[in-house]
Amino acid sequence: MTINQPLFLLFLFVTILSPSYGCTNLPNVTEIIDEAPTKQQSPQILSSKGQLSRQQSKAIMEQLKQSVKATDILERHIAVIESITENPLTKGNKITLLTNGEATYPAMLTAIEQATDHINMESFIFEDDDIGRKFAEALLQKQAAGIQVNLIYDSVGSITTPAAFFERMRAGGIKVIEFNPVNLLEARGEWDLTHRDHRKILIVDGRIAIIGGINISKVYSSRPFQRQPNENPPIHWRDTDIQIEGPAVAEVQKLFLETWLQQKGRQPAEHNYFPALKAEGQALVRIVGSTPGQDNRIPFIMYVSAITFAEHSIHLTNSYFLPDDQIIQALMEAAGRGVDVKLILPAISDSRVALHAQRFHYAELLQAGVKIYEHNTSLLHAKTAVIDQIWSTVGSTNMEFLSLLNNDEVNAVILSKEFALEMEKMFAGDLADSKQIHWVDWQQRPFLPKVREWFINLFFQWL
Repeated sequence: MTINQPLFLLFLFVTILSPSYGCTNLPNVTEIIDEAPTKQQSPQILSSKGQLSRQQSKAIMEQLKQSVKATDILERHIAVIESITENPLTKGNKITLLTNGEATYPAMLTAIEQATDHINMESFIFEDDDIGRKFAEALLQKQAAGIQVNLIYDSVGSITTPAAFFERMRAGGIKVIEFNPVNLLEARGEWDLTHRDHRKILIVDGRIAIIGGINISKVYSSRPFQRQPNENPPIHWRDTDIQIEGPAVAEVQKLFLETWLQQKGRQPAEHNYFPALKAEGQALVRIVGSTPGQDNRIPFIMYVSAITFAEHSIHLTNSYFLPDDQIIQALMEAAGRGVDVKLILPAISDSRVALHAQRFHYAELLQAGVKIYEHNTSLLHAKTAVIDQIWSTVGSTNMEFLSLLNNDEVNAVILSKEFALEMEKMFAGDLADSKQIHWVDWQQRPFLPKVREWFINLFFQWL
C-alpha cells in the first residue's frame, strides 16, 4: 500500500465497483478460539529430516517455555493456529533481521548473485527507477547465465511502471506474470481489482528466502536527512524484512508456486525448487500466507489470537492501522489485564486519508491503557510485532481492511527468545524516534480533526 495518494483514491473508487465488493467479512476469532483445543500435548513440528514425534516436539516446546515467563502464546495460541492451517511449524531455521533498504537490498542482490539454479521473486511494487533497474539488470544477467528467473508483480502496485520495463525482462528470457491485470481484456477469470498481491518475496535456489514489507523502489534507499545541493531531504522509509535459511524456505516456495499456477495456469520451467534442506539455526518458524476468502484470513486470526493470549508484553509496529473491531477489543482487553501494550504507528504517511482514519481509534485505546507512539523521523512502512519476548512476526500484512480482506499476504511467525530480543532492540530504537500520544493532550484537540477522523474512518469501514 505504497501507491501515491491519487492512485490510492482511484483504487478505492474502483474497489467499490468491483464484483466482489462487500462480499467478504473477517472471521469471528472468538468462535475459532472456542472451537480449538484448549490444550495440546505438543505441536506438530517439521524438521529437515521430516516430522518430529510428539515426544520430540514436546521437549522442544518445554525448552522454549523455560526460557521465558509463562505465557499462553506457546500453547493455546499455537493450538488455535494449528486448527486453521496446514502450514507446519518448522525447526532448524536461521533468521537474519534486515532493517530498511540499506540492509535488505544488499542481502537480496547478494543472494541473486549467488544463485545457481533459479530465482523466484514476487513484489507488490517494482518501479522503473535506479533501484528497480539495478534489480532488473541483476535478474537479466542471471537469466543470461542459465539461471531461471520467475517474477510476479502486482498490476495495481506497479501501475506507474511502464510496460516496456517488464517487456525488456521478458525479452531477456525471464518469465514474468502481471498479477490480476487492471486491463479487463487481460483478466484471468473473474475481473476483481480488490484482489491484490501485496507479498514481497525473494527465493533463491529454494535455500534462501527474504520476506517483509520492502518493495523494489528507490524510496527505501534514502537515509534520514540525506540531502543534495538545493534539494529538500527525501523522506526516509522505515521498513523491516527477514532472511530465512532452513526448512521454512520450502513453505515460502510453496506459496510462490501456488500463486504462479493460479495466475498462469501452467507449471513453471522445471528446476530444483525443493532441494534437500538442512538445519541452519535454532528458530521455530511458521510461514503464514493468505488469499481472499472467509476461511483463509490466517494473518488476521494469527494477530487477534496472539494478542488475546499475550500475558506480559505486546510491542506492535504497523504502517497502516485501520483495524477491525476484534483487534481493537483484543488490544484493550490485553492492556486491561496488565499487559504492556505499545503501538508504534506512523506520524508521516504516503496516504493522509489512512493517517486520519488511524487516529480515529486513539481515544478508546488510550483510555484502555494502550500506549501509542507516532514515528516521526521516517515514513513508517514496517509490519512487525514481538509478544512476551518469545513470539515475533515480520511480513507484509497491514492492519487495515484492504490488506486483511482482499490481498495475498505473507508473514513469518518466529518462536525464538534470541530473535525476540533482536526485535525488542529494534522496537526500542523505533520508540526513541517516536513521540508518545498522551490521553490528556489527545482529548483537548480541536473539534475539526475529530470530525474528519470520524468521517474518514466511516468511509473505510465500507470497504
